Amino acid sequence: MEKTVVIHSGGIDSTVLLAHLLSQGREVYALSVDYGQRHRREIEAAKKICEFYKVKHQVADLRALAPLFGANALTDQKVAVPEGHYEELSMKATVVPNRNMLFISVATSWAISLKAKTVAYGAHSGDHAIYPDCRPAFAEALDAAIRLADWHEVSLERPFVKMDKTAIVRRGAELKVPMELTWSCYVGGDTHCGRCGTCVERKEAFKLAGVPDLTVYKG
Repeated sequence: MEKTVVIHSGGIDSTVLLAHLLSQGREVYALSVDYGQRHRREIEAAKKICEFYKVKHQVADLRALAPLFGANALTDQKVAVPEGHYEELSMKATVVPNRNMLFISVATSWAISLKAKTVAYGAHSGDHAIYPDCRPAFAEALDAAIRLADWHEVSLERPFVKMDKTAIVRRGAELKVPMELTWSCYVGGDTHCGRCGTCVERKEAFKLAGVPDLTVYKG
């Protein structure tokens, strides 16, 4: 059975990705990362999802790196989380420098130790414009690099790279993913705020996909 390490935030994209790979008969391992994000509630969501799927789940503690990430809305409490539709400037406020390279590097270490074949992450087409570490060129370069990282070759997968959020929600519905267990909100707390960019994107994706949204929102 082919082994894959999935970078699992507890959000919709990574959760549907996890279910998608399981549907292919993979042996899946899930890695979440605590990097000092204000929405650490997502890690608890990831834990519950992995329990649901009976998937081995590990959390990498990278909180000591948070001071190196500068001013951004995810790790710096002084920077407000943008509300409403994400535009270029507001989305840039949520960029954590080089985040995916860090996550993929840690996941690759685990994949090598497991003798897994691949590392997978849920980058999709809606991420490309603003998030540099979701661009195909970045993923292709990093794939080439991690293949050379050890005698045991590991490659990088991004199956949703040509899909948007709506298509991912539809795929989740096809797979009967318990999407009510997932967490998207960047504000944190115990309930989705309903106003930040990720909450707005989540609401719209369910609406456009024609899939019932069981998420509880404050607003």
